[in-house]
Amino acid sequence: MTDPSTTPAGLRTGTWALDPAGSSVRLRHKAMWGTATVKGAFAGISGTGELAPDGTAQGTLTIEAASLDTGNSQRDTHLKSAEFFDVAAHPAIVYTASRVTADADGALAVDGELTVRGTTRPLALTGRADTASPDAVVLTAEAAIDRADFGLTWNRLGTIKGLATISVTARFTHGG
Repeated sequence: MTDPSTTPAGLRTGTWALDPAGSSVRLRHKAMWGTATVKGAFAGISGTGELAPDGTAQGTLTIEAASLDTGNSQRDTHLKSAEFFDVAAHPAIVYTASRVTADADGALAVDGELTVRGTTRPLALTGRADTASPDAVVLTAEAAIDRADFGLTWNRLGTIKGLATISVTARFTHGG
């Protein structure tokens, strides 16, 4: 007999919380006319989710824009300025997943919206449920994003090329 408080995959239904210590949000973007890759990570992340009995989920991932660290303080200051993320006016980057579904092999399909600098755009993701127990799950996803879609258009001398790649590892624990 199936426990009514768990999904078909054995995860507990209800409220889940992001474990910041077991999670990361990283970015990569080509610079210097494609000859160098700028890498960074956001240290300030939080989130919640709700898992339904049918195994579908929804949730929110909030990223503190000012927590970006690329290993170069001068570059970080510029990225946090009004020319890029404008953290003074837009302190949070938010991804809202309106529907998350998983297949039997752990592949995820995520429908949602990304808000950066006050601009919201649809963003569908694919990912994986890498590890799961009834009370914890680790989800991974990667997306290519055109920063111009969010008003991040500064590009002196055309030095920034292509799409930014965002990689997310999100560990969620059941809220009880």
